[in-house]
Amino acid sequence: MHEAGESENTLKRTLGPLNLIALGIGAIIGAGLFVRTAAAAAQHAGPSVTYGFVIASLGCAFAGLCYAEFASMIPIAGSAYTYSYATMGEFIAWIIGWDLVLEYGVGAATVAIAWAEYFNKFLEIFHVQVPYEWCHSPFNVSTDHLHHGIVNLPALGIVIVLSLLLIRGMQESAVVNGIIVLLKVAIVIVVIVVGWQYMKPENHTPFIPAPTIYTDHMGISYHYGGILGILGAAGVVFFAFIGFDAVSTAAQETKNPSRDMPIGILGSLVICTILYILFSYVLTGIASVEEFRTTGSEASVVYAIEHMSGSMVGGVWVPTFKWLSDLVTIAILAGFSSVILVMLMGQSRVFYSMSKDGLVPRVFADIHPKFKTPYKSNLIFLLLVGSFATFIPGDIVGDMTSIGTLFAFILVCAGVWIMRVKHPELPRGFRVPAVKVVATLGIIVCAAMIFGLGWTNWVRLFGWLIIGFIIYFGYSRHHSRLRNPDKYPYDDREDVHEIPEDIPPLI
Repeated sequence: MHEAGESENTLKRTLGPLNLIALGIGAIIGAGLFVRTAAAAAQHAGPSVTYGFVIASLGCAFAGLCYAEFASMIPIAGSAYTYSYATMGEFIAWIIGWDLVLEYGVGAATVAIAWAEYFNKFLEIFHVQVPYEWCHSPFNVSTDHLHHGIVNLPALGIVIVLSLLLIRGMQESAVVNGIIVLLKVAIVIVVIVVGWQYMKPENHTPFIPAPTIYTDHMGISYHYGGILGILGAAGVVFFAFIGFDAVSTAAQETKNPSRDMPIGILGSLVICTILYILFSYVLTGIASVEEFRTTGSEASVVYAIEHMSGSMVGGVWVPTFKWLSDLVTIAILAGFSSVILVMLMGQSRVFYSMSKDGLVPRVFADIHPKFKTPYKSNLIFLLLVGSFATFIPGDIVGDMTSIGTLFAFILVCAGVWIMRVKHPELPRGFRVPAVKVVATLGIIVCAAMIFGLGWTNWVRLFGWLIIGFIIYFGYSRHHSRLRNPDKYPYDDREDVHEIPEDIPPLI
């Protein structure tokens, strides 16, 4: 709580409840909706991906209530890491902090890859296109097997631009984000309204496909249809909800966190859930599952809009709503940019808190003397996120993000219950109603979605945690302020890196 106090070396408090709701919507509506929806329909559930959104929203609602109580009680930067540190101790906190790299860092890379897909669609408006080799990872192969990726340059470019914007400052970033949020919410509503009249009943028949195994063009197999298909889809589209918890990472930059945090978290979650269910129902109605598996596998929303209505002229398909697909492309690019912005912000704030506790090097807590942002942390994650976005396929990093976040949510649900038992006397600006029921249901629903993501993602999560354990036992234990109070005193004034005033601004 001492860290939340005002001092020259703490983060600047500039955000109110509307900023936080916009921040949440800015993080939530993005690649999950515009890319992962079609992927979940093609690989797992078909039209019943809508039910996957319902299940995912339930898990997020339970976890969101727990996040809201924690954020109102512990208004410190760091999200689930800080909450786990306070309730379950340093080792569990390290696990969740390391896991949050999957949510924010790898998540930002996932969205950057999706941004590159739609950037190519944008260039097509001007009859220009980035060659397949230069906008896909080395592990990507085109559906016709004629092209292999080399490096994803557009994805790297957007990560660089937004990292520099974050260094410039949170208030400026929040203003840009607010404008983008209004734009992409408007586009989502327009697509729902226009697309509703062009839905084809055959695309929704059967609504829940019979259980089978689907193998894609790269030889990867998935459970398709039935209950397992819906659970798998829920795990995939869960990525679409990642973001509301990023609001909690800005607790230390919020004017009145005990009041504003619950409003920001739950408000953004409710708005996005309604839009998601409607959007996924319309999207699977205007294009078939087979189209999402082949010609519409990339930039799927734009593909669906262009093919929902039109005519053949001289052997060429001329879409009726080309103007809408162009607008959607621009809005999606802006929307993805806001998602990357919030995820990069969340990642740097988590490591800011971990650095304060000595679990990662102190460089992650260095604050810029003018902009009051953790600028060195932003630059380090620019390199990490840029590498993932440039060289790893979108499906792999997307599922890694989902499973890492689900694991984090399980610990948050457990932590709020533990905190009620251990410290019932602490003031709480927001209290979870029926906490035992809500926390238990949150754990069960999130665990079910982890199960639906399949064993390959369980292995990836396990491997990621093994790397985290090596870092913890090799570095973090020896530099922990909790374990070494004499060597590393827990006093902000003694833990400040003096930054020379003559360092020029990076922007």
